[in-house]
Amino acid sequence: MGLISLLFTWPLAPVHGVIRLGELIQQQVEHELKDPAAVRRRLEAVEEARRSGQISEEEEAQAVEEILRLMSGTRRG
Repeated sequence: MGLISLLFTWPLAPVHGVIRLGELIQQQVEHELKDPAAVRRRLEAVEEARRSGQISEEEEAQAVEEILRLMSGTRRG
C-alpha cells in the first residue's frame, strides 16, 4: 500500500514543500512581530525619528499604535 500511495502523492510533493515553506515563513514573521527585543527596537526607531524631526507627534502616535497592534495580533477592520 505504501508504494501505491507514494505513486499518487509524489506529484504533489512540490506543493507540500511550498506549503511547508509558507508555514515556516509565517512562524518566523509571527516570532519577529512578538519578540520583545524587536518591538523595542522598532519603538526606539520611531522615538528617534520623532526627536530628529522626521515625523510629527501624530505620526509617532500612529506608528506606536501600529507596532503595538501588530505585536498583539489584532487586525484592523
